[in-house]
Amino acid sequence: MSTPDNNSDTSHRNSFAPEESLGDAEAASVVRDIAEVPAVEVITTAAVHLMSAAAVKCGLAAGPDAEDLKDLDEARKLITALAGFVTAAAPEIGSQHAGPLRDGLRSLQLAFREASEFPDAPGKGPGEKFTGAVN
Repeated sequence: MSTPDNNSDTSHRNSFAPEESLGDAEAASVVRDIAEVPAVEVITTAAVHLMSAAAVKCGLAAGPDAEDLKDLDEARKLITALAGFVTAAAPEIGSQHAGPLRDGLRSLQLAFREASEFPDAPGKGPGEKFTGAVN
């Protein structure tokens, strides 16, 4: 939630000077490009981004610093968002697209449970209010 206190420092914000903004022709081209992308592709791409971020936060990143990148509080948020997203999108994108997303989500939920020092009770893990208990 935004408050005046956490929005007062604008030195780190990105802004575009007029010379950096897109011209009308370039903006129209970008809009056309976006318009040509099927909704199912946008949805699956967003889900894959959430999955990738959650995997890193569960400590599943490749490399020696995977444990340093682990943050289960952040992973919980990402997995819960992914669960809600996949649950809401599934009827719209069909089982051929939703199935693999559900499988990835379930794998992340299990990885989270395994990474937790004190695992959540069944049905209380990240995203389980949307998916049901994961075993």
